[in-house]
Amino acid sequence: MLGLLPLYISTYIKHKQYSTTALKSEGLPGFEFMIKGRGSKSIVEVLAYDKIFRYSSCNVGTTAVAAAYERTERNCSASPPYLPSTAVNTTLRLQELRVQMLLQNISAYIIPGTDSHLSEYIAPRDARMAFMTGFTGSAGTAVVTQTKAALWTDSRYWVQAERQMDCNWDLEIDVSVRSVVEWLISEVPPGGYIGFDPFLFSLKTQGDYSVFLESTNRSLMSVPVNLVDQVWTDRPPIPPGYLTRLPDRVIKRSWEMKVEHIRNQIRENPYEPTALLLSALDETAWLFNLRGNDIPYNPFFYSYTLLTMDEIWLFLHIERVTEELKVYLNAASCSGPLCVQLKSYDSVREHLQTYVDQPGVKVWIGTEYTNYALYEIITPEEKLMTSTYSPVLTTKAVKDETEQRILRDAHVRDAVAVVQLLMWLEKAVPEGKETELTAAAYVNKCRSKQKDSRGPSFETISASGPNAALAHYSPSEETSRRLTVDEMYLVDSGGQYLDGTTDITRTVHWGTPTAMQKEAFTRVLMGNIEISRTIFPSGTRGVNMEMLGRRALWEVGLNYGHGTGHGVGNFFGVHEWPVGFQSNNIPFRIGMFTSIEPGYYKENDFGIRIEDVVVIKPAKTKYGHNYLTFETVSLVPYDRKLIDTSLLSSEQLQWLNNYYETIRKLLGAELDNQGLHEEKKWMLKHTEAFMESGSSASACSSSLTLIALAVTLLHNII
Repeated sequence: MLGLLPLYISTYIKHKQYSTTALKSEGLPGFEFMIKGRGSKSIVEVLAYDKIFRYSSCNVGTTAVAAAYERTERNCSASPPYLPSTAVNTTLRLQELRVQMLLQNISAYIIPGTDSHLSEYIAPRDARMAFMTGFTGSAGTAVVTQTKAALWTDSRYWVQAERQMDCNWDLEIDVSVRSVVEWLISEVPPGGYIGFDPFLFSLKTQGDYSVFLESTNRSLMSVPVNLVDQVWTDRPPIPPGYLTRLPDRVIKRSWEMKVEHIRNQIRENPYEPTALLLSALDETAWLFNLRGNDIPYNPFFYSYTLLTMDEIWLFLHIERVTEELKVYLNAASCSGPLCVQLKSYDSVREHLQTYVDQPGVKVWIGTEYTNYALYEIITPEEKLMTSTYSPVLTTKAVKDETEQRILRDAHVRDAVAVVQLLMWLEKAVPEGKETELTAAAYVNKCRSKQKDSRGPSFETISASGPNAALAHYSPSEETSRRLTVDEMYLVDSGGQYLDGTTDITRTVHWGTPTAMQKEAFTRVLMGNIEISRTIFPSGTRGVNMEMLGRRALWEVGLNYGHGTGHGVGNFFGVHEWPVGFQSNNIPFRIGMFTSIEPGYYKENDFGIRIEDVVVIKPAKTKYGHNYLTFETVSLVPYDRKLIDTSLLSSEQLQWLNNYYETIRKLLGAELDNQGLHEEKKWMLKHTEAFMESGSSASACSSSLTLIALAVTLLHNII
């Protein structure tokens, strides 16, 4: 795949000469140029590494201006190797790391892309994989030997990796542990040791590597210090600032109530644990109603908690706790079961060891987010109890009445910001001055003006044309494209508010979409609607209805390569496990919030995603009891010119009109309240009802629901 970005070389070519001399004189290696045609119809053919790309030139007096385009991916087979300006030189870093490996007597070193809490989003100081490789994607594993270095990442990030890595690194596309092990076997001699930081491995990851290596005469070796940290001389510090507590107006349950609720679950567990270890950052933040700023876009702070029936140990950077918070946590002078003992963040292993050494204790851990360094302390085996998720994560996933109400409110205010963005772009894009970066900055500015705003919930995905075909692309100074009326535009953005977290994606076209673009968009919308309007039995998992989001695309041979949805928090992570549509997610329950986000991506052309956040609520049925459904809380209209209503069933069309009526009611009231009359006029125009009539898709729609319910019931029986 060859990505392109403007180099913005203003090269003038006289019409009558058709000369390529001026272009070649720029000295760009690997490029050949040919000018065809005259004036505004002239074409610049750019031959770059065996691929031809054509760009229309434009008149400037008696000349034509041709934009030369730089190859944005590395070419390590060229002589000399070609590296784009976005590639990072890692030669010195690798040399220094290899010295550390020799000192530890290891043949290879594994560098995961996570932190000690196995977080999805990590702080800059924990971006060790990015520091060593130059690759800044959110998923991957790097391995270094004395002679080679390789990165494993999934298809979302292959293009990004080729743009950011230098030729010291090989890119591997099979992300399984088995693939990494097979590479290690080929590079590490028998008897060799493969080092890893136990704080960055989950129990499962460590076990998988050990099992695969066991019969190869190569050993996995825990290294007591992180070797990347030893060579990362300018590693970023922990951000300054104090922790804060949530105000009473956004919480229903005090931290003391939550602690007692979790203790009851510990008492009632038949395996009789005596303590619960919390490792995921959102677990401790939720339990104590505290927030921090250690992780970009996520209001978390570095912490662990060890909770027993009569004691609470909170491990964190104590200097960040104010005297007021110490009083709030009963940590100043208290000795009862609801008194928090503040301990140094780095002392968690020591205190866990002290607790485990006592007779008759058993520690409960959630294996999904507990690192191997803590797990290996809890021995012998009878002192350990495991579950995939801790009771804090499963409890937190179900929002109480207050959390549901304020999260709905946050989405109403968030919709104001997104409407402001879309209205502004509709006016500004035809003028030809706006880019992916300016659009991202604009929506962030709009959100910042809303009540209780605490910044974006993730880096905005602002993508036009071929960039939108990269599902998780975010613009940079090097890659940002100018927005035009000739291309589709996808914006996936979200906000953090004191009362909620939001995530919404809209795809628009300011000109005339092609028939294929319109059909693809409509089929993505059909998938969103089919899930959103589904009624299902209590206890159903998202994975059992996930195919509803894909079926309309499947019918014409299309699909998408990412998940269909994820949980969303209350001033927490924008991706909140264990809710969603994946196989390891827990069954849906009333009060859970999840996104629904089907899409379609045509390589090097365009991308479509329609994402809304929904809440699970009781369904009204004629006979059944305890059935559930979704209610959409995102309140932004879809692009009307991209909807082919002839493809929609009558049920889908009715759902769409009902949704638009909800937008008019809830968002309209908020726009009035904020005095945004122009925005309300825009919203009313874009939420006019569609004509409801029969459609050939009706039978298809009914069959989709029946198929999904059949699959669900079969799964529940099995």
